Amino acid sequence: MIRNKVEEHVIEAYESLKVHFPAFCGCEVCKADVLVFALNRLPARYVSTLEGTVITELSLDRQQNRATIEVAVMDGFRRVGQSPRCKTASSGSSTP
Repeated sequence: MIRNKVEEHVIEAYESLKVHFPAFCGCEVCKADVLVFALNRLPARYVSTLEGTVITELSLDRQQNRATIEVAVMDGFRRVGQSPRCKTASSGSSTP
């Protein structure tokens, strides 16, 4: 099975960072928009084997790579929070 390991890390970053954006809606539409925003700004890292997964995980766990992913996700929170597509969120800043 082919998987994009960056996607997994972006989802983890979303879950850990959402507490820092209490005004953010967090519905499925807004969550998906943040994930897509971040993923479109990061290079994909596809793997298909256990060996490839281990090597890629070691690379993605480096501090610089984690920081890059977290910055992309935080940018997504801010951008989506300013212009949410869902009907439940009110427009406004979600910056901590």
